Amino acid sequence: MAYTVHPTAIVDEGAQIGEGTRIWHWVHICGGARIGERCSFGQNVFVGNDVVIGNNVKVQNNVSVYDAVRLDDDVFCGPSMVFTNVYNPRSAISRKNEYRTTHVCRGATLGANCTIVCGVTVGEYAFVGAGAVINRNVPAYALMLGVPARQRGWMCQCGAQLKGKGKVRCDCGIEYRIGESTCVPL
Repeated sequence: MAYTVHPTAIVDEGAQIGEGTRIWHWVHICGGARIGERCSFGQNVFVGNDVVIGNNVKVQNNVSVYDAVRLDDDVFCGPSMVFTNVYNPRSAISRKNEYRTTHVCRGATLGANCTIVCGVTVGEYAFVGAGAVINRNVPAYALMLGVPARQRGWMCQCGAQLKGKGKVRCDCGIEYRIGESTCVPL
């Protein structure tokens, strides 16, 4: 086996899991899941059937990655953050045919206890703060805070908040062009 599974974890037959991935205590990976290389799934994580996860994704403890969620390479899912897949759920009404796809782009960070309402795209290297509620698309490199979340600035690929407008250089050396509604690496 090219990946590691803790004895308490359940990996259903058919799941595709990449080399170097680590699956820890009490994790359940459903049989239709497709998971890349070098990922890590913390204690008590659930991964549904219709889920695609890229390489080097970190899913911390107590996260459920439900059907119709797509996580690109290098995404970080903080402890106890939440995905949804039905916009208006009711216990007595089956809405499995109404799942809305959620796409989290490369390098994005989803902070502890944040909620991502289904049907949105979180742009590459965006940073969603702890406890925030995302209910609309998030631009690439955006810093999102609050309930509901509002954009409060821009973030570098390294995770530092960027300051200023126009041509901005992060302490890590990456340069960006920051406009009114965009942040683009140079």
